[in-house]
Amino acid sequence: MANTFRLKTKSSVGVTTVGIYTATSPVTATVIIGITLANVTGTGINVGIGITRATANSISLMKNVPIPQGSSLEFMQGSKIVLEATDTLTAVSDTNNSLDVALTIMEITP
Repeated sequence: MANTFRLKTKSSVGVTTVGIYTATSPVTATVIIGITLANVTGTGINVGIGITRATANSISLMKNVPIPQGSSLEFMQGSKIVLEATDTLTAVSDTNNSLDVALTIMEITP
């Protein structure tokens, strides 16, 4: 098995939930190492991160968490989350074009 470290980014996330990363073939699993959320507006925002799953219950990892103007939030702080094939990490904000997301992962392939 090969392990490949990657950085996935998404800028200007807004009020519509968007996929940040989906584990697709040939990836058999993905380990989320870190998620950094940055408020790029001049006012405070509330954000959410979730996992959409095709084969099990979709969940929220955080919901309506405030990030002050000009600040960032490091979500994970030493924890790890494993995404299986077809799982999607999602993000949303309560304000249009307000959130930048940086996702550090390790993809596991056969």
